[in-house]
Amino acid sequence: MTERRNALTPEALAMMDTIAKSGSFAAAARELGKVPSALTYSVRQLEDALDVLLFDRRSGQAKLTAAGEELLNEGRRLLAEMDAVANRVRRVSCGWETQLTVAADGVISRLTLFELAEGFYALRPEADAPEGGPGTRLRLRTEVLAGTWEALLSGEADLAIGIGMDGIAPQAGIALQPLGEMDFVFAVAPHHALARWQGPIPDHELLRHRAVAVADSARRHEPRTFNLLPGQEVLTVASVQDKVEAQLRCLGCGFLAEPLAREHVRAGRLVVKEVQRERRRARLGYAWRESAAPQPKKAPQGLALAWWLEQLASPATRRALIERSAVPLDSTES
Repeated sequence: MTERRNALTPEALAMMDTIAKSGSFAAAARELGKVPSALTYSVRQLEDALDVLLFDRRSGQAKLTAAGEELLNEGRRLLAEMDAVANRVRRVSCGWETQLTVAADGVISRLTLFELAEGFYALRPEADAPEGGPGTRLRLRTEVLAGTWEALLSGEADLAIGIGMDGIAPQAGIALQPLGEMDFVFAVAPHHALARWQGPIPDHELLRHRAVAVADSARRHEPRTFNLLPGQEVLTVASVQDKVEAQLRCLGCGFLAEPLAREHVRAGRLVVKEVQRERRRARLGYAWRESAAPQPKKAPQGLALAWWLEQLASPATRRALIERSAVPLDSTES
């Protein structure tokens, strides 16, 4: 097995690729700057090491066998991966992280978040980058309520967007900045019993109806809940999108982030009602781990995170992340 592995060098894989593209050993030898006999000898050595026949020589041309085709295809993939690794290592040495994980609360505008991802991938830190971008693997994850903060504290995320600022205690090594405030509205389907209620709805009436709540994604910290009454029947769902869908289907009532409900309200799929309890307005923020002191002989890190923080420093970006509505379900906008 070791002999076979040692035979699969980048040079051998590149030789297979050149022969296949050239169509003959003679043409490949000229391109590689070798005499044909030397190239033929190298192919024979590779075939002996792998114990397979890679070329059918009966036609006088370099016609690949089935085994040769497989090696060619896998070899091209391996060469591309080697190039990608080399580029990534070079970029990491220049300060670009290998991976950046961004955790965003479910109420944050996904349209804006993906536009930021597009801008990130459009970066050109190196002119010879084959596909552009900084080479940092970007990972986006959705959290709910305290789960967004927990993802950062646990080290599962490098940047957390949409953290509820109320009740958050400062942590050493964590930088926290305000993102903005988000309105929530109490909404029900048009055929829900509360849609016909006149005037602000009191708590004793809300208690008679099932509420829809999103499960906090925190696993270690104390889960948070909002606007649920003691003893009220609750349908718990996994995401804010599921909560919207449940209320559209009249499976319950509850408060929704205004940007998520906006288009449904305009289309008449949801009805906003006033309640006697105080209307919720959430203060949201974003946070990240502050860089530790540079270590000797260690490359500087953080250019990917620095780019995201630069975008978040823009009031327009922060406003879009909070206030931008979801695309209507029946929209043809691309």
